[in-house]
Amino acid sequence: MTSIAPSATTFLVQLTDTHIREPGRLAYGRIDTAPYLRRAVASVRALRQRPDAVVITGDLSDFGRPAEYAHLAELLAPLDDLPVYLLPGNHDDRDALRRGFPGHGYLGAPGGFIQYSVPVGGLRLVALDTTTPGQPHGELCAERLAWLAAELDRRTGQPVVVAMHHPPFDTLIGHMDRIGLREGAPALEALVRRHPNVERLICGHLHRAIEARFGGSIACTAPGPAHQVALDLRPDAASQWVLEPTGFRVHALPAGGRMVSHLAAAGDFEGPYPFHDAGGLID
Repeated sequence: MTSIAPSATTFLVQLTDTHIREPGRLAYGRIDTAPYLRRAVASVRALRQRPDAVVITGDLSDFGRPAEYAHLAELLAPLDDLPVYLLPGNHDDRDALRRGFPGHGYLGAPGGFIQYSVPVGGLRLVALDTTTPGQPHGELCAERLAWLAAELDRRTGQPVVVAMHHPPFDTLIGHMDRIGLREGAPALEALVRRHPNVERLICGHLHRAIEARFGGSIACTAPGPAHQVALDLRPDAASQWVLEPTGFRVHALPAGGRMVSHLAAAGDFEGPYPFHDAGGLID
């Protein structure tokens, strides 16, 4: 991977909702998620700008089993020359995740939340644990919010990206909103509003690219590398997934500038081709 980007720009790649199972096992009895993650990882490796880090915003595994995390570690191995940061989703088990990635000391001690703050280029990545063991919905209790408040107070004036699994806003996809962030969203929004240096809140869970204003910042979700949640905005829409084209996010922050978030497609495609031929512009 060769960088052609100016060093003053920070590039943070966001993958999410990989739902890796044991080798040969199918998620939902229908889809092998591993080849899709391999393709996404290859697409990250092929980016023209070398990422400063990769963050994966939850649902790393499908059932939180040790063999799933072992398989995930194998699939992520091509990114070993980059900082890769993990955080749990509702399909994960915190301590199994820690045991599966023993070299990732930022995951913290057994038994506690997985929350951490790390430098990534010219910004600070702050990971927030929204999981509720044994439940699909998310929560932010007073303890987790107090930790975030203290961390944001320490980072005043520095660009911050908050990473979390459950988005703190309604997406209008009814069946997903019912298992969204049930507790703590108003307090989180008030906290973010007090810290205008929060450039983004980046989330998973939805398997789609969605954006919303939140606390004077922007909260967004990212597509999954395999299956996507079906786009149906009825409150009573059925819980369904589809094999739409997949991708990931590239969040770019120029020094002294505003963060710009791109949606990158995963896979190999024709091009790039010039917009003109040797004789001039093409008709």
